[in-house]
Amino acid sequence: MADPFGFLKYQRQDNPFRPVSERTTDWYELQEPLAEKQRTEQAARCMNCGIPFCHSGTFYGTQKVASGCPNDNLIPEWNDLLYQGRFKAAFERLAKTNPLPEMTGRVCPAPCEKGCTESLNGDGVTIHDNERFIIDKAFEEGWVKESGLFVTRTKFKVAIVGSGPAGLAAAWRLNQLGHNVTIYERSDRFGGLLMYGIPNMKLDKDIVMRRINLMQELGVKFIANTEIGVDITAADLEKKYDRVILATGASVPRDLNVTGRHFQGIQFAVDYLTEATKDVLKHGKDATSKKLAGKHVVVIGGGDTGNDCIAVAIRQGAASVKQLEITPALPTQRASDNPWPEYPLTGKIGYGQEEALQTFGETITTYSTSTTGFIGAERGQVIGVETVAVDQNFQPIPETNQVVRADLVLLAMGFLGAEKSLLEQFSVAEVYDDYTTNNERVLVAGDAKRGPSLVIWAIFEGRKTAEKVDEALRALVYQ
Repeated sequence: MADPFGFLKYQRQDNPFRPVSERTTDWYELQEPLAEKQRTEQAARCMNCGIPFCHSGTFYGTQKVASGCPNDNLIPEWNDLLYQGRFKAAFERLAKTNPLPEMTGRVCPAPCEKGCTESLNGDGVTIHDNERFIIDKAFEEGWVKESGLFVTRTKFKVAIVGSGPAGLAAAWRLNQLGHNVTIYERSDRFGGLLMYGIPNMKLDKDIVMRRINLMQELGVKFIANTEIGVDITAADLEKKYDRVILATGASVPRDLNVTGRHFQGIQFAVDYLTEATKDVLKHGKDATSKKLAGKHVVVIGGGDTGNDCIAVAIRQGAASVKQLEITPALPTQRASDNPWPEYPLTGKIGYGQEEALQTFGETITTYSTSTTGFIGAERGQVIGVETVAVDQNFQPIPETNQVVRADLVLLAMGFLGAEKSLLEQFSVAEVYDDYTTNNERVLVAGDAKRGPSLVIWAIFEGRKTAEKVDEALRALVYQ
C-alpha cells in the first residue's frame, strides 16, 4: 500500500487553517487545501499495515464510540491510488462506498484516522483531507457525473422525505440503480443539516448545491416547502410511490426547562445557525454582519454545534462569548483504560474556541457548570444566566453560584430524536435493524432511525436503505 516507508519520510500535514484574524472577517471555508504534490506525499504515509483498522467502524470500550470508518470506506486502496497519481481510479474506489465524500471530507470528525494503525505510536494518515482532494478533483474532471449515470430506468418510483445526508445518499444510490426518485423537503432549501445545521465557513453551501444540482441533472426530482401532513398526506405518498424512505433526521432539540426559559433571546442552536446561513446566502460570503455588536452571548453545550455557534457569533460581532459545559474537561492524553484502537476520549480546542481565544484574549469555556435559571429584564428579554459548579456526579457544589451576563443564549445540547408524529402518519410503530418497518412500504434511515449521530453514519444508512429498497422492488418483477 503506497510507499512502505512513506510514514518515515513525511510528517503529517493537514490542510492548513486560514489565520484567525483573516477568517473571522468572512464566511469562506476555514481551510486551504494542500498542493497536489503535498497531498500525494500525505497519501504515501498510508503504510502496508496488514490490518487496516481505519476502514471498519468498530465500537470499543465502555463508551461505545466507533473507531474506524462506519461506512467501510476502502481507505488503504484509494490512498495507494492517490499516491500513484491515479486520481480517477482513486475516486472510483472512494465512490464505491461513499456517495457524498465532499461532505465527509469537510465535516466528518474522521474516526478512521483515530483507528489508523499509525496513530498507535504517531500521527495517523490525513484520510479526511485526502478524501476531500479526491472528490474535488473528481468534480473538476467530470468524473462524478459519469459515476451517477444509470444503464436503464425502471418503472419503480421512490419518495424520500428529507434531503439531509441520509436522504441525499439514498437518492443518489437509487437513481444510480435506475429508479425514479423524488425528494420532499419541508424547508425552502435542500440539504437538511448540510445546508442549515453547519455554518458556511465549515461547509460552503456552494459545495452542497453542487451535488444537488448534479442530482437534478441526473434525474432526481426535488420538491421544497412541502411538509408531510400539511401540504401532502402520508396516504398520498404511499399511493403514488412504490416505496417511501423517511430520512428526516433527529430534529427534536434538547431543551433546558429551568426558571426563566420563556425569556426572549433564548434560542436553539440549530435555529440560530439556520438564520446565520440564510444571511450568508442573501448577502454573500464577504459580508460579516455586525448584528450582535455590543451583545454578550452564552452558548450552553459543547461539541461541534457549540463550536459552530461560537464561531458564528464572533463573525457577527459579539462583544463577548461564553460557553458553559456541564461535563468535566477531558484529559489531554489517553487514559490507561482508553487504549488504541478505541476512539481517544481526549480534549481538543475547537476552531471556534481557538477563534474566541484570539478574539477575546481568554479561554471562554467553563466546564463542570450547570445552568440553573435565566434572569430577564422587565420587558422579558434575557439579561443573565444563573449557574452552579457541579461535581463528577453532576451534583451542585455549595456556594459556587454565579451569574453570567447574556443578551443571547444559545442552547447547543444536542438532539433527542425524530419527530414521532411523522412516523405515526405512516403507521410506523417498529423500525428494524435492516431499515424496514412494520409498514412494508416505508423504510427509515439515518438519524431518524438511530438518533443523533455523525454525517458518515447517515450516509451509510442512506446507501444501505437504498439497496434494501432496490432488492425489494426488483423482487416484485419476478412475483
